[in-house]
Amino acid sequence: MTPEKPIPLQLLEMAHSQQWPAGTHLGAQKLADQLRVSRSPVNDALALLHDKGVLVREPNRGYFLARPVDKPVAALAESLGLEAEDQVTAVYFQLADDRLRGQLPDEFTETAIKKRYGLTPAQLNTLLSRMANAGWIEKRPGYGWAFSSMLTTSDSLLQSYRLRLALEPAALLEPGYRLDPQVIARCRAAEQHLLSGGIETDTADQLHERGVRFHESLVEASGNPFFIDTIRRVNRVRRLLSYRSMQNRQRYREHCDQHLAILDLLERERQAEAAEALRSHLQSTLRNLGQISGLLQGAATTQPASPTPSPRPVRRPRAR
Repeated sequence: MTPEKPIPLQLLEMAHSQQWPAGTHLGAQKLADQLRVSRSPVNDALALLHDKGVLVREPNRGYFLARPVDKPVAALAESLGLEAEDQVTAVYFQLADDRLRGQLPDEFTETAIKKRYGLTPAQLNTLLSRMANAGWIEKRPGYGWAFSSMLTTSDSLLQSYRLRLALEPAALLEPGYRLDPQVIARCRAAEQHLLSGGIETDTADQLHERGVRFHESLVEASGNPFFIDTIRRVNRVRRLLSYRSMQNRQRYREHCDQHLAILDLLERERQAEAAEALRSHLQSTLRNLGQISGLLQGAATTQPASPTPSPRPVRRPRAR
């Protein structure tokens, strides 16, 4: 499997190569660990494969393989329409970029988005579902959709980091805090992968998910459901803006070193020092993000365009 492949295709390849029998349980966290991503995109992939009939879902138990994947994955993906997922992903990032540049109104119709980006009905449904799950659009009563007011202003990304600066170090100081050795090993392997070349070769999606996974793992070890729920909500929505800051990959090496230092402290159960190191790490990132405030400010001063201009070529944001 290549890292650039969509996660649904990677899951199909795993089921095919490992000859999973019908009824195999697909646990989101286990799969996320194997694919080195957070649970959120894995959950999205499981939901999509369920919609396609590849998986069945049992209440309170999760997803299970409906039948063995015994035909070539490429042929199966084509028959399921999964090859269109790359197009949906490209439009997802283009639409986010257009919104941040002020080229989309606060409210829109499905017809307008379908026409603007040249989508099929199936692609449109997949796109809207992904946007809604990410938390940056909401269904309007009766008709149409509206963009969330969160993370769509010039200061939104900086505000999200200030929230994280208050929350994440505090999570490390919760009574009974303990980061499981297996989680430490998993996080350390992800950082070492980047330092060994992944910084240059991984996609922007993978780089973002690696950061989300690291920080969520640290907060989850607090056992405090309020901290955990808050950081997950922030991470789901802030990804809309995070890609705008991915223009210079050089500082990822510094990030990796800082992450590894925090892991070393937590492994030695020096939570207070780890919390201070995490605070310093987030403050450093917050300062670095100040350089893109001008780019985001441009979104606030641009007049919204008509929601139904002619379709144009789709491009993905540049990675940092």
